[in-house]
Amino acid sequence: MVALVIALALFFDFTNGFHDTANAMATPIATGALRPRVAVGIAAVLNLVGAFISTTVANTISGGLINEGSGGVLITPTLIFAGLLGAVLWNLVTWVLGLPSSSSHALFGGLIGAAIVGAGFESINLTVLLSKIVLPAVLAPIVAGLVSFLATRIAYATTKKRQRDGFRVGQIFTSSLVSLAHGTNDAQKTMGVITLALIAGGLQPANSSPQFWVILVCAVAIALGTYTGGWRIIKTLGHGITDIEPAQGFAAEAATAATILASTHLGFALSTTQVASGSVIGTGIGRKGASVRWRTAGRIALGWVITIPAAAVVGAIAAVVAHVGWWGILLDAVVAILIFVAIFLLSRRNTVTARDLAHAKPAQFVRPKPRGKQARLAAAAERAKGADA
Repeated sequence: MVALVIALALFFDFTNGFHDTANAMATPIATGALRPRVAVGIAAVLNLVGAFISTTVANTISGGLINEGSGGVLITPTLIFAGLLGAVLWNLVTWVLGLPSSSSHALFGGLIGAAIVGAGFESINLTVLLSKIVLPAVLAPIVAGLVSFLATRIAYATTKKRQRDGFRVGQIFTSSLVSLAHGTNDAQKTMGVITLALIAGGLQPANSSPQFWVILVCAVAIALGTYTGGWRIIKTLGHGITDIEPAQGFAAEAATAATILASTHLGFALSTTQVASGSVIGTGIGRKGASVRWRTAGRIALGWVITIPAAAVVGAIAAVVAHVGWWGILLDAVVAILIFVAIFLLSRRNTVTARDLAHAKPAQFVRPKPRGKQARLAAAAERAKGADA
């Protein structure tokens, strides 16, 4: 059972990689600072490196969120398996929709739902849940958005138009820093889950840190997932929220990296997706003449709100079925595989590839649609041309 949990956890780590590539590389791809394949290659390598830097967040998951060991309720590997099913399913659903949702919160939700079904509400450490997950989820995107708003204003106030292409070079460094920060935060969540499974299975002492082999396999899994691209979400984050110029991309990436690294240092298991999305929205507000597509932003925000409850429901249902015994576990696995295959086949109907993004025009060369009075004047001019013809 522990081996099965480890395998599913690594698959979740893989989906986390391609789901969250956009957090670092959507903006440099959108502005033309990096070619798509080069961007995801850089992100994969730095995610791998970042996973070895710290285990603070992993310890929050393995010995903080779920009570285990002496004085707590031991969560079983079967419940962890059920929780992971909820997390992976939510990741794949939001991926096929191109929705930048939180892999981290999907994981937390799945584990919480399964733990409550199997061990009761007392199995959840509410203090850790509120202080290190819920509170950062609310504050992190706001802080990142504010920082990117100010950075964008400063960038445009201190540079002339012809100088701003230089921010493309800066984007290479800031997007790389985001990838490194992503590895320090997101890869550790899977490390924490595997460590929790080892503790629950009696294979590791309670309240201990991840072993080296756990760090290694998690780092490799998230790096491989990152290299596959996740082009749908890159398209949404890079083109769907606002048209991004190099100075904006630089500001958004710098704000994202600073927020993630600060949170990792404090042991906050935040959502890098929420931070990156908040930064992009902030920079869209910060550039004069830019516009934020609030309908898309609203869809993303709705995804943030329902991620934990949705994953928790799936994790709880899987836990109920798994409690029947090995037949229940097998049924969970078979149903999950069928759903995963169905989602993959559905995704083939409308594919988004690296070539699509490579051929997309950088946002600064796309002429914005006229609005308000300009739109009425443009429509009148078109009618006049038709009448002349």
